[in-house]
Amino acid sequence: MDTTVADTLIGTTIDGRYRITGRVARGGMATVYRATDERLGRPVALKIIHPSQATNVHFVDRFTDEAKTIARLTHPNVVAVYDQGRHEGLPYLVMEFVQGRTLRDLLAQRKRLSPVEALAILEQMLAAIAAAHRAGLVHRDVKPENVLVAEAPSGGTSDLVDAVVKVADFGLARAIEASTVDESGQLMATVAYVAPELVQAGQADARTDVYSAGIVLFEMLTGRVPYDAKDPVEVAWQHVDNDVPAPSSLAPGLPRALDDLVARATRRNPSERPTDAGRLLTEVQAVRDTLGTAANVETALLRPVPGRPGVTDATTIVPTVPSADATALVPPVPGGYQQHGAGQRPSWARLPEQGGGARPTSYGRSMPEPRREGFFADRRRVTLTALIALMAVVVLGSTWWLTLGRYTDAPSLVNLPKAQAEATAKDAGFGVLYADAGAYSDTVAKDSVVSQNPAPGESVVKGETLTLILSLGPEVHAVPDLGGQEAANAKGSLEELNLKYKEGKGQYSDTVPEGVVISTSPKAGTELKPGDTVTVVLSKGRAPITVPNLVGLNINEARGKLQALGLTALERSKDSDQPTDQVLAQTPKPGSGVEKNAEITLDVSKGPPLVTVPAVTQQPCQQAKATLEGAGLTVQIGGLNPNGTVFAQNPQPNAQVAPQSPVQLQCF
Repeated sequence: MDTTVADTLIGTTIDGRYRITGRVARGGMATVYRATDERLGRPVALKIIHPSQATNVHFVDRFTDEAKTIARLTHPNVVAVYDQGRHEGLPYLVMEFVQGRTLRDLLAQRKRLSPVEALAILEQMLAAIAAAHRAGLVHRDVKPENVLVAEAPSGGTSDLVDAVVKVADFGLARAIEASTVDESGQLMATVAYVAPELVQAGQADARTDVYSAGIVLFEMLTGRVPYDAKDPVEVAWQHVDNDVPAPSSLAPGLPRALDDLVARATRRNPSERPTDAGRLLTEVQAVRDTLGTAANVETALLRPVPGRPGVTDATTIVPTVPSADATALVPPVPGGYQQHGAGQRPSWARLPEQGGGARPTSYGRSMPEPRREGFFADRRRVTLTALIALMAVVVLGSTWWLTLGRYTDAPSLVNLPKAQAEATAKDAGFGVLYADAGAYSDTVAKDSVVSQNPAPGESVVKGETLTLILSLGPEVHAVPDLGGQEAANAKGSLEELNLKYKEGKGQYSDTVPEGVVISTSPKAGTELKPGDTVTVVLSKGRAPITVPNLVGLNINEARGKLQALGLTALERSKDSDQPTDQVLAQTPKPGSGVEKNAEITLDVSKGPPLVTVPAVTQQPCQQAKATLEGAGLTVQIGGLNPNGTVFAQNPQPNAQVAPQSPVQLQCF
């Protein structure tokens, strides 16, 4: 089922000022949009957190602090923040819009960069990070996704040496003394670029950003990061246990100066790295000067990085050291870096196979004790046997954990209401994340789970987050008001709603142009399911015959005119004070267009209503006259005595006569 829906924020105006015109990128916790500041008429980037994060008080606080943090940094290589606010309860930032691409996009396209290009980008990166370090801030998430490469003055991002680089997303920065592990125990960093001390001790300072910058340089030169594994935690611990390999081992031909620069920036012991981004920037600039033009590259291969002894590939023979002095080979280790057993790691970083055992750092590992003879031989054999047995148990236990022990079946949350699904997932030890777009369903109630990922019963790691899609209920669409639309537009409007278009029998119209919708069946507003049919009645334009004016004509004359035009008269008699058989009104009105054989309704006068003659015999003659005149009749008096009594009348009593008809009275 296709659950793709349009982003409802596109086209919205935020705070009456920022009109969103498109989506730039979507991250795990926030989405970045392109918008126009209609007050100042400039493009901006608007970053708004996802609704799923709005309830995370700690994250919202960090997000809000991002504006204040960057406001402290005024530097051409730092993405500026202009404004902050809330939209429908969701915090947002208004930032500088950088026309260009991220370094990640460039690496995806180019795979790797030339040394000159890589150093040019790294210089500007470090200039931005150095500004943060001077302000007492640590970025903690230096990676290609947070490096924006703007269009160069010469045009485009192909000329990387002249391109403008800006560092974004300082929202994770903290004062140097602050912890890098948040209240939930989650490390605020990306494992591919994370420094060893951040993994081991959960602490970061300026040298942590130096390490990450060194990894970014490694990736720009080689096209890949130094470590990879299926488990992100294992990737993080490889930074602790291994030295970053020389870039030239993966990209032969790179100058040795670049190998040395990467090695110095990525020392596992923080005290052996440059103290901050500014110091590393000085070394980068020196290497850039050393490399110079292509003609100097060959010389640079043998030239060490300033401030560090030259590195040679020659094999060195290490003399045997007596057992008493064996520990002298182990360099001093700063406090907090001697051992990092599972109990000392952040909770998120404990590998299942380690349990509570120790995993010493490589620069804190002990040297093997020299072989001793005689008294200790048996003891060594016993110890070796015990170690082999222990290793077997660990291997078997680790294998079980990695293949079976840490996995379980995903619970079935489909058809459960939202609240019940959350409770069920929580009871089973799983987190829940909702997809932004729901899905229509005829069988699953609204706000219940339609589907989940991983699917029910699928084997998943314990504690994994399940992504749920909620039902929007049955898909129904209201028939739109299509009146006045042309046929093509009406058809498109219905097809957008997955409704079928059907043309009904056309009708003539004196007001609606030909080919334009007169009406629909069902009517506008009626709710239909996808695939239902809407019948559309289109206008045929004005009918060919014009109805004449027949009002005031005798019915016989009116009939003749209609018959000559091929029309039919439909007559209705009406009481009227107009003469009998006179046409009083007509439908359709004069001038209307009708088809041949159409019926024209005529209202025809029956004449004035008849009057019933009152009975006035044996009444005084003058009284009888008044009664008749009151009934709308005229009176004629005859006989010998006009003031006498009525002896006879004509017409007779109760006769029906026209108004004002004469009545003769005989009085004696």
